[in-house]
Amino acid sequence: MRTNPNPNTLAVVRNLGILAHVDAGKTTVTERILYATGTTHKRGEVHDGTTVTDFDPQERDRGITIFAAAVSCAWDGHRINLIDTPGHVDFADEVERSLRVLDGAVAVFDAVAGVEPQSESVWRQADRHGVPRIAFVNKLDRAGADLDTAVASIRERLHPAPLVVQLPIGAEDGFRGVVDLVRMRALVWADGADTAVEGPVPEELRAEADRRRRLLEEAVAELHAGALEEFCARSTLSPETLGTALRDLTRNGDGVVVLCGSAYRNRGIEPLLDAVVAYLPSPLDVPAVRGLHDGVDQDRPADPSMPFAALAFKVSATPTGRLTFLRVYSGTIEKGDTVFDATARRTERIGRILRVRADRHAQLDRAVAGDIVAVIGLKSARPGATLCAPDAPLVLEPPSVADPVVSVAVEARRTTDTDRLATALARLAEEDPSLVVRTDAETGQTVLSGMGELHLEVAVEKIRRDLAVEVNVGRPRVSYRETVGRGVTGFVFRHVKQDGGAGQFAHVVLDVQPTEGGFEFRSTVVGGRVPQEYVRAVEAGCRDALAEGPLGGHPVTGLRVTLTDGATHVKDSSDTAFRTAGRLGLRDALRTCAMVLLEPVVEVTVTVPEDAVGAVLGDLAARRGRVTGSATRAGAAVVTATVPLAELFGYATRLRSRTQGRGSFTTRPTGYAPAPVTTAAPR
Repeated sequence: MRTNPNPNTLAVVRNLGILAHVDAGKTTVTERILYATGTTHKRGEVHDGTTVTDFDPQERDRGITIFAAAVSCAWDGHRINLIDTPGHVDFADEVERSLRVLDGAVAVFDAVAGVEPQSESVWRQADRHGVPRIAFVNKLDRAGADLDTAVASIRERLHPAPLVVQLPIGAEDGFRGVVDLVRMRALVWADGADTAVEGPVPEELRAEADRRRRLLEEAVAELHAGALEEFCARSTLSPETLGTALRDLTRNGDGVVVLCGSAYRNRGIEPLLDAVVAYLPSPLDVPAVRGLHDGVDQDRPADPSMPFAALAFKVSATPTGRLTFLRVYSGTIEKGDTVFDATARRTERIGRILRVRADRHAQLDRAVAGDIVAVIGLKSARPGATLCAPDAPLVLEPPSVADPVVSVAVEARRTTDTDRLATALARLAEEDPSLVVRTDAETGQTVLSGMGELHLEVAVEKIRRDLAVEVNVGRPRVSYRETVGRGVTGFVFRHVKQDGGAGQFAHVVLDVQPTEGGFEFRSTVVGGRVPQEYVRAVEAGCRDALAEGPLGGHPVTGLRVTLTDGATHVKDSSDTAFRTAGRLGLRDALRTCAMVLLEPVVEVTVTVPEDAVGAVLGDLAARRGRVTGSATRAGAAVVTATVPLAELFGYATRLRSRTQGRGSFTTRPTGYAPAPVTTAAPR
């Protein structure tokens, strides 16, 4: 165990996340890291409900990570701030908010399954945020585990350059150690031992280790100019040059260092920690954060002496108070300081600063640039809010929030609990921006929308458990969209209103055509027939009309609107008149178009015994599924299909019954596709 961090030096800080598919072993890896660093003195187990990071009762009941949990530990003189992220697709927004504030990540892969659907999704999320990663191939002790096959799937499906720096010693149940190909030393873990015994490479593996070291050197030399120069001069690379090149390739994203082990058996965790320290960046190694002040870009480097700037990425209500999790990008903050919430435009006071270890906290006097901490005392800060020094305001880019795809109607079982339910829903939406609460205009029902069935189940259960409010829940409904199948040209709309006083007059001519993507607006008006300020008002009115389409009041997407002509009145034309004309004109134009109803579609990956494949394929076909691939892994069949989300409600129960409980499935959103019914334009 190596400790004694120097918290005042940014170079020894590592902010990283653990990313993976469900059941790849993220939480077990996190627990073993905490154990190896001396943060805990007993190994937490997911199946026993004794993990540190999965501390919520629902996480322990379901055996999965639901909420991103932050922990802090020390290794080899370095401070490691670690976030264990969820692996289920319904909680991808938790991953998105975490990646926004991380400097690096460890991607965990199952040595049997390789790259799975959600591990591919979180990898793409990390790509968007430019987060450097190292890969850890876990569960090498399982039957069917194969490092080379897992690495091949990383290369084929994720398209990085995998740089394998370890060779397993033993296979499956006999896996007992690794050969470090950088230092050419063997690390062997005895049964029940917490630390490895280091020694020379076993003689029977010497030839294979030399071959793999050569492949590693060649791969690195192809990607790194400095390594290529030494390789050409000496036909080999020194451990120092190889280590430097691996660090550079990891940090600029040109390569991914691949390690292996078995987290459950506590094998491979110490080399993983060494790799985190050696290859992943510190706050000093990443570009300065960029924000806006009065419309002008400003950079804030990771410097404790600069003005304070931080991003709130998570809010959690606990028995001890409202916790706001912050990534401090620049400056220093102390308890009792006043900060400016640039998003809500109000000042707040920091009551306490906490170093977080899941549901346990240690009080701090201050937090500096590069820290990930929680604070108590903020009343208005929401996930995505920027906190900064009052005399140096700045707005940082918030994490993106996905649109919800599934909705349920909720109501209090007892009338007396209606107000408590409203409070509970408001708090849920405050903590999780991907949950949306609204009131249906037609029925007056309260509708809760989220990213999937499980997401909504967890939210409702949280209301029942934490606030003791009994609720009735309606059948889930998906969020449809509408788009233009066949457009219309030269649609004329005149808005004239005279009811005393100043009137309203606006004349617009619109072309509406289908297009890829969302909404596009352009103007081809010439001769100043519609002034530019009125053109902007027409665009705003058209955007207003997109909220409700003609088929069923669903949001409209995938269209291009062109303002081709118009007319004004010398006295009665105004921004308001042209905005109204844009809204009502597009609404009427859509009624003359051929509209298409779109439904959310997901990619489903079903893993079943081979003798149940026929029944599963038949059931997918009955759900309007389209099979896109199949494979066999470790004696089980893996079927991939695209299925409308609406057809998957209750699928878990059906799959269990058709496979005698031996089948499992995961989903990944793939966008929207036309629903079976297409409504033509009325004549």
